[in-house]
Amino acid sequence: MRDRPTWRIPVGILGLLTALAVYALAVMWASQWIAGLHVGFLTVIYLVLGVAWLLPLRNFLIWMETGRWG
Repeated sequence: MRDRPTWRIPVGILGLLTALAVYALAVMWASQWIAGLHVGFLTVIYLVLGVAWLLPLRNFLIWMETGRWG
């Protein structure tokens, strides 16, 4: 438990929101090429893209709490 507030939490939240917005815009931009594919491919691609942003999230949250990456 921390005694004093840390700058990493508000900066981390702003960074996370910014990164998610950029990621969402990139997926929307790429969707113009993805949209022409077969529905089976669309399902797989959007499932992968929908889960891919979670991969670095654990390390990012650890950094916000402890200051160490991972």
